Amino acid sequence: MIIIYILITTISSGLIAVCMANWLTYNILSKYLHYMVSSSVGVFLSVSFLHLLPEAFSDIPEHSDKLLLAMLVSIVCFFILEKISLIRHNHHYEGDGHGHMHGHDRHDAGKGGVIILIGSSLHNFSDGVLIAASFIASPLLGILTALSIITHEVPHKLCDFVVLRNAGFNRKRIFCMILASSFCSSVGGLFGYLILQHVQQITPYVLIVAASSFIYISISDLIPRMHEQEYPTEHIPQLAFVIFGIFITYLITSFSHNHLGQCNCFICIA
Repeated sequence: MIIIYILITTISSGLIAVCMANWLTYNILSKYLHYMVSSSVGVFLSVSFLHLLPEAFSDIPEHSDKLLLAMLVSIVCFFILEKISLIRHNHHYEGDGHGHMHGHDRHDAGKGGVIILIGSSLHNFSDGVLIAASFIASPLLGILTALSIITHEVPHKLCDFVVLRNAGFNRKRIFCMILASSFCSSVGGLFGYLILQHVQQITPYVLIVAASSFIYISISDLIPRMHEQEYPTEHIPQLAFVIFGIFITYLITSFSHNHLGQCNCFICIA
């Protein structure tokens, strides 16, 4: 049954992220993107520190030093991947006010479009593995991890749309390319389920990688983008949306825990 949940979650989360990014790109573009980024920070950090890390450390508390080492190595690896452009790519778009000569971003996009899709596919595959690990640990963690990934993937897929659009691809082709890339999360979910089911002891380490990725994305990518807002009037809304992201995560968690607790009581009575 877990494999069905994993496949449904990975497929639906990919579709939601791609469709939302497509709508934002060809309608209001990134007008409200900074609000989504702020709420993503709240969701990422709260899921990492309130759920993924506690779940990982509760499974093998006697190996906390190894888990912390795995977290350190994961963060360093994400930094290396970012440096070789497997995760991060050009977030600018033609006419975004960065002062480049006309056609600069279009030229970069033409050269880097394939790399962007490869990087996105690898990233989506790893997201699928993380979702699988979370579902194996607990259904609640699986749902929260998937929601966190969606909030992060919408801004990133929006950037993919913008860059590939500048590369000269038409809207239909861009949509199909990014959608195909997003389905790599389902492949990763299936792979993660088949592997982690037989090697349960590595599940805490996968959860550590998940938490590390969320923390690294928040600190290295999302928060610096929030700092790009120079107007003081944006500071309070940013903080409000960060708190909103934390509150939503906490609310979902509390409701789910109460609901699961009642279900377990009924099962025990039966």
